[in-house]
Amino acid sequence: MGFRATPRVRSLHSFPGITVAQIDEEVAKLLQLKAQIGGDDGKHQFVLKTAKGTRDYNPKQMAIREKVFSTIIGCFKRHGAETIDTPVFELKETLTGKYGEDSKLIYDLKDQGGELLSLRYDLTVPFARYLAMNKITNIKRYHIAKVYRRDNPAMTRGRYREFYQCDFDIAGQYDAMIPDAECLKIVHEILSGLDLGDFRIKVNDRRILDGMFAVCGVPDDKFRTICSTVDKLDKMPWEDVRKEMVNEKGLSEEAADQIGEYVSLQGGMDLAERLLQDQKMSQSKQACAGLSDIKLLFSYLQLFQATDKVVFDLSLARGLDYYTGIIYEAVLTQAGVATVSTEAQNGAEESVSVGSVAGGGRYDGLVGMFDPKGRKVPCVGVSIGIERIFSIMEQKAEAAAEKVRTTEVQVMVASAQKNLLEERLQLVSELWNAGIKAEVMYKKNPKLLSQLQHCEESGIPLVAILGEQELKDGVVKLRVVASREEPISL
Repeated sequence: MGFRATPRVRSLHSFPGITVAQIDEEVAKLLQLKAQIGGDDGKHQFVLKTAKGTRDYNPKQMAIREKVFSTIIGCFKRHGAETIDTPVFELKETLTGKYGEDSKLIYDLKDQGGELLSLRYDLTVPFARYLAMNKITNIKRYHIAKVYRRDNPAMTRGRYREFYQCDFDIAGQYDAMIPDAECLKIVHEILSGLDLGDFRIKVNDRRILDGMFAVCGVPDDKFRTICSTVDKLDKMPWEDVRKEMVNEKGLSEEAADQIGEYVSLQGGMDLAERLLQDQKMSQSKQACAGLSDIKLLFSYLQLFQATDKVVFDLSLARGLDYYTGIIYEAVLTQAGVATVSTEAQNGAEESVSVGSVAGGGRYDGLVGMFDPKGRKVPCVGVSIGIERIFSIMEQKAEAAAEKVRTTEVQVMVASAQKNLLEERLQLVSELWNAGIKAEVMYKKNPKLLSQLQHCEESGIPLVAILGEQELKDGVVKLRVVASREEPISL
């Protein structure tokens, strides 16, 4: 293969003192560049991979995913929700300042046509914008769509840069804790229905947290940043959280130790009653209002038969800035479920936890941030962590060597002899027109064995067999693929 000298190489000859070795070095660089961009045919050598933090889903994975979506949507509809959709990107200013320290994870887009845009970070802020823009004061809605976070992906734990969220929200002025209790009941129903194993729904209230920070001596301007640190307690031990509060956030050791005493508490209605009598907490009106609502919430959850999985946990913080009242998070608790097995230092396999699988809370001030007159619409909602749930369901299917059907075909139209293509096409068309899911092989004269093997591989339960004798008699043999019985002639 010859190499034609480029202007850069030719120009080197005109410089005095340039050695052959230097020219050879430049030629080698150009040859390397040429190899990277492709051969003489000009074809670019593509790197075949998905972008960081994203993935493809094969038909088996999509079948599992659709089953999960069906369970979730069924629950949302059972509770009377209607659905909406919003654009995948919003004006940058719509999203800015709504997520606290997580705002750095927003994907900004290049200026296109004079608008500064960002990919949506969640479905809650677009929902609040939608309510304010359309002057809607009450709605019960669900929304299932992709969101984007410029995060450091941990794909083995179901954490991606592009992923689906399944949101359910109730907007409107209602009596305290009734919509909130329904949101928790929905999480309870979905996680029970998906059969993921044991789980806990941790509950707290932003007002309790803020009251706790105040009585423990946290300065007002540090509430949100300390809240974000407390939110890391599910991933870090208390010693590390305390160190971050004191060394990085500038909190006094005394205040940090007082916070440590409270965030270690867990319980139910009894804990809320005990804290209402607590010498310090009772000094905060905010905390007392939150504790009273927690008591009310548990009374409604008893009526909903959902208290078996709900725990009042003072360490739950949820770092998003827009929460104003109750907050909650669901986590799987059984030891056996993990999305991946990794080699531990001793060579044995260890389970990797998946973190929370649902979360949400009350955000009464968010819609007012978009309304020109600042009119508030109280809202409470929950988001189901579909990617993490899907990772677990996929792992369970693999562990059980479960055969997952990727199509819903009910009948295969087959022929026992040659030259029956037209008859097969005619019959499959009649089945389609009757609303029956049916399939036919795309060959003029397929072997019967090949057609039956396709049914077994695809899990098609029935095969309608055409033959010359059947056509004379005006019947079709219907065979059950699994048992090979032919109970019916139609």
